[in-house]
Amino acid sequence: MDEKQQSGTYSRANDMQDEVKVVDLLIVLAKHKRLLLGLPIVGAVLAAVVAMILPPVYRANATLLPPQSSTSAAGALLSQLGGAATLLSGAAGIKNPSDVYIGMLKSRTVSDKLVKRFDLLKAYETESPEKARMRLSGNTNVTADKSGLIIIEVDDRNRERSAQIANAYVEELMNLTKVLAVTDAAQRRLFFERQLAQAKNNLASAEMHLKQVLDAHGMVSVDVQTQALLTTVAQLRAKIAAKEIELNSMQAFITPNNVEYKRTEEELRSLKAQLNQMENGRSDGARNQTPGGLENIQALRDVKYFQMLYELLAKQYEVARLDEASNSSVIQVLDMAVVPEMRAAPKRTVIVLISTVLALVVAVVVAFIKEGLERVRRNAGGNGDWEKLAAHLRFRKTAHQK
Repeated sequence: MDEKQQSGTYSRANDMQDEVKVVDLLIVLAKHKRLLLGLPIVGAVLAAVVAMILPPVYRANATLLPPQSSTSAAGALLSQLGGAATLLSGAAGIKNPSDVYIGMLKSRTVSDKLVKRFDLLKAYETESPEKARMRLSGNTNVTADKSGLIIIEVDDRNRERSAQIANAYVEELMNLTKVLAVTDAAQRRLFFERQLAQAKNNLASAEMHLKQVLDAHGMVSVDVQTQALLTTVAQLRAKIAAKEIELNSMQAFITPNNVEYKRTEEELRSLKAQLNQMENGRSDGARNQTPGGLENIQALRDVKYFQMLYELLAKQYEVARLDEASNSSVIQVLDMAVVPEMRAAPKRTVIVLISTVLALVVAVVVAFIKEGLERVRRNAGGNGDWEKLAAHLRFRKTAHQK
């Protein structure tokens, strides 16, 4: 029973000590109430004055809808014309189109055009194009929300200019997409356009060579079997060229260990073997030709080969071009930027509140520091030690120190 009473006594003593500590804290705060009230009021007034002096900043917003990945009818037709076209379509597809367009909006090319278009060197009061670009980049925020929409935010002290720059970003992005092959259809079109131009030049060269050969040796009659052989060889060579183009396109996005790559490589070897067998086992009609006749046959074979290759690439290029034309409007503007009515910064209320809270915290810290110094002074055995410390902290020696 005595132990219980003793335990209760200790508990009440601890509670009284905690209560004394809380009261001591409240006493310190009450003792420095003028500091605790005055410093936050002064901080709030100063913050309000600074917030009123700061120039207003306006924010304009433009929202874009990036292109959505889809399989078009032209793409389906393209897949029927050749495996290379189908693989190119898959390779050129972009996993996240928003990231690509955000990167284009943040590019130096777009920034330089906007700096020149709006004379931002003068607006930002600088003579350095690099500083103007950095200032424009700091005033611009381009992000993609969860739904994939691209949001362009432009801050400027001139409300009209903020909206104009935001809309100019959209215009420059559209102009840039006309030059660069960004979509899968545009990349397919560009690829086949280059291949078609090369095949056209080769066909023209082959036709010119055939004309020169005919002018030199004259016409040579070729039997039906030889003509069929020439046509078959030309077809095989055209298929081999198409397979080689397909393999070259695969190397950009898959490894040689891929099953599709190995299958295409095996088909290419098979076609080459067939071509080698036919060329080594040519008919007697071709072997018995004179040297001039053989040269005519070879020139005619080259012309047929380039004709077939050109026709194949021309079909693929036309389908890719139609596919690109059907998707010409790849970027849709959901919201054009309008002149903002209200300022975005500075947020004066927030500035005043934060400054008041910080001033209050500083006041509390200063109050406890002052109280602690006073207690140390009282417990140090008089003011002599403090005066001696203060004297030694001075840079000029007093008469007493001397």
